[in-house]
Amino acid sequence: MAVRKFGIITEADARGIEPGSTVELEKGGHVTPLAQDTLRARRVTVVPAGSVDPSLPADLAPVSPVQRVAIGSDHTGVALKSALIAYLRPRGIAVNDLGTTGTDAVDYPDIAAAVAKSVTRRESDAGIVIDGAGLGSAMAANKIRGARAAMCTTVTLARYAREHNGANVLALGATLIDAAEARDIVEMFLTTPTREPRYLRRLLKVRRLEESF
Repeated sequence: MAVRKFGIITEADARGIEPGSTVELEKGGHVTPLAQDTLRARRVTVVPAGSVDPSLPADLAPVSPVQRVAIGSDHTGVALKSALIAYLRPRGIAVNDLGTTGTDAVDYPDIAAAVAKSVTRRESDAGIVIDGAGLGSAMAANKIRGARAAMCTTVTLARYAREHNGANVLALGATLIDAAEARDIVEMFLTTPTREPRYLRRLLKVRRLEESF
């Protein structure tokens, strides 16, 4: 399906755009304030005209802006998970807590897989997985077809993970960062879109690698 192009996007236009889709705004175009709210609620991405390659699958890029997050941690990440939930929910983001909730030991692959499946099934726009170092959860999440998990310890890595690599799951290490650092990383991850055709073409190659085995 061809990407729709607009010179101006009004509230009425925004309500007629398919949720989760991408539209192009012509040079010098304008989005009205009410339309911006509606587009955000419908998870519609607006990009400059000419930036969409129609030959690429429409579902390559991770959902942006993110409105629904699945989050999970093993026993080492419970406190950090609670801090992030308390940060995200007042910002209007729906958070699905997939556990764990106590200090009894659990296995990180189970939690990471549940979060990744929520994302790949489109029940969530993005996922966050937490364990001691974040490495194990990232590896486990990446075993789920369609999941692209990145372990990030800095805001810069979070931006690259999204903008360049189209990550849809963020892995955090509870022993490596504090709550304030985690909030900044999460904020960058959830608000950075993947738009450039060159990055999307590379994502298509990643998908083909995944489908070849």
